[in-house]
Amino acid sequence: MVVTKENGAVNGSRKTSPQDIADALRDRIRTGTLKAGDRLPTQAKLAEEFGVERGTVRQALLSLQRDGLLNHISRGSPPRVAEGSAAPVPPVAQPQPQPSMVALAPRLAEAFGEPHVRVDVVSYTAETLMNAVMEPIRQIHEGRLRPESIDVRILLPSSEINLAFPVPVESDDERDRDRLHRRWLAQRNAQGQVLRHNLGALRQSHGIDVRVTFRALPFTTPVKLYLLNGTEALLAYYTLERAQLTFDADTEGRAAGAERLEPVEAYDVGGLTAALFSFTDGSSPRDTGFVEESQKWFAALWETITTDLTLS
Repeated sequence: MVVTKENGAVNGSRKTSPQDIADALRDRIRTGTLKAGDRLPTQAKLAEEFGVERGTVRQALLSLQRDGLLNHISRGSPPRVAEGSAAPVPPVAQPQPQPSMVALAPRLAEAFGEPHVRVDVVSYTAETLMNAVMEPIRQIHEGRLRPESIDVRILLPSSEINLAFPVPVESDDERDRDRLHRRWLAQRNAQGQVLRHNLGALRQSHGIDVRVTFRALPFTTPVKLYLLNGTEALLAYYTLERAQLTFDADTEGRAAGAERLEPVEAYDVGGLTAALFSFTDGSSPRDTGFVEESQKWFAALWETITTDLTLS
């Protein structure tokens, strides 16, 4: 491979990203090296030039198409430079964040369209993921999605720590803190078990290689993060709110008296309604950087201070 100005990063300290390729091609268009109506080289030739896989080139081309610099991209002939592309292109409007329970399911369904699916999660419980993953599972049963493997890694708070939330609003009663902890732990374990069961069932029904692994965080995470196939990051903040938390006999223990089922006024978070912000690798330098740093953050947690987690 001939090392050019564009692909020199391959042999440097950083791997060439879709954004690097898009920026290089954008410069060629705006300087007139590539004129309106010109065809770009094939994806194979661009991949060879920049020293990357074709998928990386395709992400770069899709970014340029969204910016209005290229005509329709297909798997056939290379795209042409769009008319008027030498003029500055206004930034593409970013989608508004939506509640997690609305936003996550379609993003998971798109991620499950890849042959090898990887989902990395940092969360307070598995509630949102447990609900959202039912959409790609449904599409798999309908034959619309056919992944070969699914690898899900989830970081949840350890049962051994003192949670930052939920906490009683006014009461210093340690019994209430203990009740709130048991309530959260029951939810964490039940939701994790359902998630693992629903995904694991695809192994028998569709022959998909499925792995669902949990590890325990030594702290209460103030955010939840979903990393999809290493190319998209979805982030939401856990915002504390005052809430009346109720209990049931299973959580409290069937031998407990009825008085122990009294609700507790507490500061807690609502994960399903938390606004989910999306960042996509290759769409902008900011988004690319966020996805890369988020993946590094997750990997560092997974490999260092977290411990094995058993759902029981």
